Amino acid sequence: MSQQQRPNDVSIDDIPVDVSNTQSGEVDPAEVPEEIRSITRGLASEQPPTNPLVVLKAARWWYIHGKGGTDPAFQWAIEWVRHLATDTPSDVDQFDAFLEYLVTVGFADEKVALR
Repeated sequence: MSQQQRPNDVSIDDIPVDVSNTQSGEVDPAEVPEEIRSITRGLASEQPPTNPLVVLKAARWWYIHGKGGTDPAFQWAIEWVRHLATDTPSDVDQFDAFLEYLVTVGFADEKVALR
């Protein structure tokens, strides 16, 4: 059974990619799919996800809908996957930038609320 997709709304999984809104740098928290929101908030929590495939799913969404390779949520997700894969310490400054970005985007009013 094939799935119908409109030219401006494509996906390789159940999370749509709005082609017209790719790499705009302007992320409206209301437009973040619930699964991506949950993974992203998990990455900011005391017990982040440990499945690299789950984290990469969020990284892909932020890359496409955020600021591309410079998006702090994308960068932190990739850094966390690197940490999971190599068991090396993660970059604390990058994590702090990620938390600040989530506040800027509107996921929380302050960084401490994300932890």
